[in-house]
Amino acid sequence: MDLGLDGDAALVTAGSSGLGLASAQALAREGCHVAVCGTTPEHVDSARETLEATGDGDVLAMAADITEKREVEAFVDATVEAFGGLDHVVTSAGGPRSGPFLDMDDDDWYGAYDLLVMSVVWTTRAAHPHLADGGGTITNITSRSVDEILDGLVLSNSVRRAVIGLMKTQSREFAPDIRVNAVLPGAHETSRISDLVEQAVDRGEFDSYEAGLEAWSADIPLDRVGDPHELGATVAWLASDAASYVNGAALSVDGGSARSA
Repeated sequence: MDLGLDGDAALVTAGSSGLGLASAQALAREGCHVAVCGTTPEHVDSARETLEATGDGDVLAMAADITEKREVEAFVDATVEAFGGLDHVVTSAGGPRSGPFLDMDDDDWYGAYDLLVMSVVWTTRAAHPHLADGGGTITNITSRSVDEILDGLVLSNSVRRAVIGLMKTQSREFAPDIRVNAVLPGAHETSRISDLVEQAVDRGEFDSYEAGLEAWSADIPLDRVGDPHELGATVAWLASDAASYVNGAALSVDGGSARSA
């Protein structure tokens, strides 16, 4: 299915790995010029090579820490300069520290807020005039933890919900020129889950990687964890005119694992 995104310019924060990279790949496959950022040079270089091999559009991959306002603004400016404009923004971020409430100090809370919320504030504020100039989209990659709390993830459970409130507000304030939505991913086979499974295998909790992955799938009605490219395809669809009447939506992409309505 041709989503009609050929020649559009897209920016993906923290897009050098994981679900951010999968989203950038999906947009690149549709012919977008794609910009991604990351903090690990090896990931940035690898993402550039991956994206250049994925689509025919131009690629910008650069180092930027999304917890630093000036670096976020510089990333947006560099994207606009490289591509001559901006049509789509996808905000992604790594997960904050895991653990229970009493294990978290003030620095953990403030750090999680900068990572998950202020990064979105800074990115969308800097991108807004460029998106509004020709109409555009914003898609926030969050987590199913905004709908249903997950044990041991107090920071994600609490802080990510602010992104949904921001998304809903922006979807009204920025309309009709800009559509704003969020995706709520469940378990996907990213490097993070792969590392956790491999660590569990090393501890003797599972006999094999496949057995560990099966355990992750136990409570998912579709009986498997997601492929990151499935999340990416959803993000690309939300950026397209095929989703032209979808605005202010928080869309679960979790194989049906969330029990909340």
